[in-house]
Amino acid sequence: MDQDKVMEFLGQVVTDMGATGAAGQVVLGGRLGLYRALARGPATPEVLAERTGCARRYLAEWLRGQAAGGYVTYDATTGAFSLTEEQAFCLADPEGPNVSAIFRIGLGYLRAEPRIAEAFRTGEGMPWSDHDEDVFVGCDAFFRPGYVAELVPHWIPATDGVEDKLRAGARIADVGCGLGTTSVLMAEAYPRSTVTGSDYHDESIALARKKAADAGVGDRVTFEVASAQGFTGTGYDLVTMFDCLHDMGDPVGAARRVRDALAPDGTWLLVEPYAGDTVEETLNPVGRLYYAASTFLCVPNGLSQPGGYALGAQAGEAAIRDVVTTAGFTRFRRAAETAFNLVYEVRP
Repeated sequence: MDQDKVMEFLGQVVTDMGATGAAGQVVLGGRLGLYRALARGPATPEVLAERTGCARRYLAEWLRGQAAGGYVTYDATTGAFSLTEEQAFCLADPEGPNVSAIFRIGLGYLRAEPRIAEAFRTGEGMPWSDHDEDVFVGCDAFFRPGYVAELVPHWIPATDGVEDKLRAGARIADVGCGLGTTSVLMAEAYPRSTVTGSDYHDESIALARKKAADAGVGDRVTFEVASAQGFTGTGYDLVTMFDCLHDMGDPVGAARRVRDALAPDGTWLLVEPYAGDTVEETLNPVGRLYYAASTFLCVPNGLSQPGGYALGAQAGEAAIRDVVTTAGFTRFRRAAETAFNLVYEVRP
């Protein structure tokens, strides 16, 4: 046994365990507004306590831990902590990537570890709806900046003729809409179009209705509690699914329902996590991130539903193409991609 390799591996363990604990620190920073307060300028623990009303001793430990992890900058000459412009954008800017949200998802799904451990033994599933609320709220908060940056500016224009239809006035079904972020974005961008969002999770739909009302688009966005295999309506010009097909126990059934719901010249805009078609193509930091979430969220949800599928978050283009063609679609192409997503245009 190579002792140097042992120490190298233990170094990785220390890094990963530190990151695991730091996840809670990042969530605290977002939940308590600590990053926003620190973005106002350099601060010692005493100064940050004045800005936030939080206890100085807790803040001192939090700040030092954040500095050790590279999330906060420390000046040894002044004893003050600060955020660089880039750190502030990612952690404190409401229009930024909202980094704390992804850690909120992680803490949320880790609360289910005892139940997932039992599922490993039994092979049973755990539905999405049984997870902690931090999973639902965190997912919406984390994915929203990406959808804002990509959906209307890039993904819809990458499809053939869809943008013109939406500007003129079209009918959209947003399936698996979660808290309704994508439904609201499309309604805001295309005021002549109407959107029907659906999700099987009633608590998410309640929050989606509030989101639409707060955005002032409640007159052209409606929501229903329905599965992807049972959402209502036909003759849709556009059906969208964002990061949800791989979670379903019966994705083929969902795809068949989409085909039935589309107008003859309609389009299915299908967005899935970025993944290669082979295991070795997914053995990278993004794949690691998705496999962790998939172990706790995606695969258990798929196994909790009838259908026989548990694609997981690293299904890859070939697996998604197989689902789509099995459902009877004849046209399937990759229309766009980002570091985290693959975007498919699917037509009857």
